[in-house]
Amino acid sequence: MDAVTYSTDEVVLATLPSGIAVETVVHTYEGSTDGPAVYVQAAQHGREVNGTEVLRRFHDRIVGREIAGRIVAVPVANPLTFDRVSYTTPEVLDSVNPNMNRVWPGDASGSLHQRMAASLWEYVESADAVVDLHTGSPDMHPHVVFLEGSAESRAMAAAFGTELLLGEQAGEDAPDEWHRRSFSGKLRVVADREGIPAITPELAHSRELIEDVVEDGVDGLLDVCRHLGILEGSVPERNQTIARNHLGQVTASASGLFRPKPSLELGRSLPAGLSIGTVYDPTSYEPLQDVSTDRAGVLYALTREATVKAGDKLASVAIVREESR
Repeated sequence: MDAVTYSTDEVVLATLPSGIAVETVVHTYEGSTDGPAVYVQAAQHGREVNGTEVLRRFHDRIVGREIAGRIVAVPVANPLTFDRVSYTTPEVLDSVNPNMNRVWPGDASGSLHQRMAASLWEYVESADAVVDLHTGSPDMHPHVVFLEGSAESRAMAAAFGTELLLGEQAGEDAPDEWHRRSFSGKLRVVADREGIPAITPELAHSRELIEDVVEDGVDGLLDVCRHLGILEGSVPERNQTIARNHLGQVTASASGLFRPKPSLELGRSLPAGLSIGTVYDPTSYEPLQDVSTDRAGVLYALTREATVKAGDKLASVAIVREESR
């Protein structure tokens, strides 16, 4: 079997009012034998750069190898947010849909982000699996999100290899936040709805490249390819916790400065009613809120940005469904 055939294409995603094209590069790795096709992208949110570095190192591990099928990789899915090191584009460019990950499968005649998504959807719809690499806040436990009820998406999530897997409910079963934040337009959700298994690895540490996070991402992507049969080899068995996404979030009931308990560790199982910090008035020093968990679960995200407003998310506690071996 011959080594992979590698090519790149410069793709116009959309055009700015000045006539300047918004372009990105699509990398394609074609095997000499038939097999499944996987679509992988990173930096849909431009400050989430670890996924881009994952794909650069993944490239070095794939070129020269033998694969079956095809890998399509887009290291910078959204050049506009990437250049601004931001989560969304300025309203002056897309006031209707500032977040690209809310408009899939896109619309070739729609707003800027809808057009960009539609351009990339042409690659997505011909794939057999999707990996949408994301990067959460610095204080986030790495995990993989999959759509509940999708057995193959769950299997891909397990293959990626993080200790924590989060199942996301959709449609009528989803919590209010899912609808309020238009999560039905996420790439992963839309792909799964169209019969294409999809996962979202959340690698943690936005805005900076973290060595162990990137290496874990490369290893995870290689194991997904092994799971799909694109690469030879088996995926090791791991101890993993399956929990539910978007439940157990702890929010601020008052505005002020938030001081989390110094002893808190991400990935730790917490009981219900545990005090995790205090919101206090910075001028009078008066404690305004004793922040505590409302249910038991795994702490996978924690706010350490001290200034908070009432309603801000302070912590995310994943509600454990099962532990697998």
